[in-house]
Amino acid sequence: MISDPIAVTMGEPAGIGAEICLKAWMRREELSLPAFVLLDDPKRLARLAQTLEWPIEIAEIDSPKDAMSVFSDQLPVLPRPLPGGITPGSPDPANAQTVIAAVEEGVDLIRRGEAAALVTNPIHKRVLYDAGFRHPGHTEFLAELAGEEARPVMMLACPGLRVVPVTVHLALRDAIAALNQVEIESIGRIVSRALTKDFGIKKPQLAVAAVNPHAGEDGTMGREEINIIAPAIDTLKREGVLVLGPAPADTLFHERARSTYDAAICMYHDQALIPLKTIDFHAGINITLGLPFVRTSPDHGTALEIAGTGVADERSFAAAVREAGAIAERRAASRSSERHLDS
Repeated sequence: MISDPIAVTMGEPAGIGAEICLKAWMRREELSLPAFVLLDDPKRLARLAQTLEWPIEIAEIDSPKDAMSVFSDQLPVLPRPLPGGITPGSPDPANAQTVIAAVEEGVDLIRRGEAAALVTNPIHKRVLYDAGFRHPGHTEFLAELAGEEARPVMMLACPGLRVVPVTVHLALRDAIAALNQVEIESIGRIVSRALTKDFGIKKPQLAVAAVNPHAGEDGTMGREEINIIAPAIDTLKREGVLVLGPAPADTLFHERARSTYDAAICMYHDQALIPLKTIDFHAGINITLGLPFVRTSPDHGTALEIAGTGVADERSFAAAVREAGAIAERRAASRSSERHLDS
């Protein structure tokens, strides 16, 4: 069991971040949640709980350590007042810098040994861009905060499936043009190491998806498999990584196929996310591999259209908190084992 709480950022204040945190806390025992602490405005959380008639007592704390003792009875919050308006569904640019600062502080808490991991609630990128935020999203921002040691890789996970897209937010023609052997090899190494270190899988098996129908059918439907994907797989195999492919994507995600690998490396965004969201739309999560700290997040957006109504589904947030705690616990056990061996 982790000895420090998980830091949870506020995300977009006009979105559903607050209510999924509140709903998950109310089901904390049922969902087997480790202790977490919100970096948020306690007054707005209390108002939301009152409006929705949820029996939640907010505990304003001075130190993350205090969260461990109050979590069973009160929702612990490190007070971070919001300067702008807080209207569900209507983002206020005045709050953007506080949203960004919460992410920075979450990382600092981990570095200072005051938090075990980071869970980030969804942000509204347009509002942050208008405030000077220059990153495509959380992942790139966290990579900058982590420094040169970071090589972030996005993994999406739900029970029964883990997927990693090689290219992410690119138009399909640009994604295919961007594919290269070196990137696939690099991602394969990072995923294989993470499956062992963070997920406790001693001999992880990877599957690599083809990009063309029928895996290119010997080059008659495209040569990316022959020129790029297969050579990358061969390199990984020579390095001792267990990997199969290039596998036709249309036969890679049915139940029997999923039982043959621990993670699938996909060539573009939708190739990875469509099967994951089809299998478990409400409980899929985002895990950032390749960072020196643990970060997860719900695999959904701010859902401004339903914010403040209380209908948002908390399962993805709860799964993100549980997975963050599990990974942090494995990393702590690994460090303890290494110190024992050194002594």
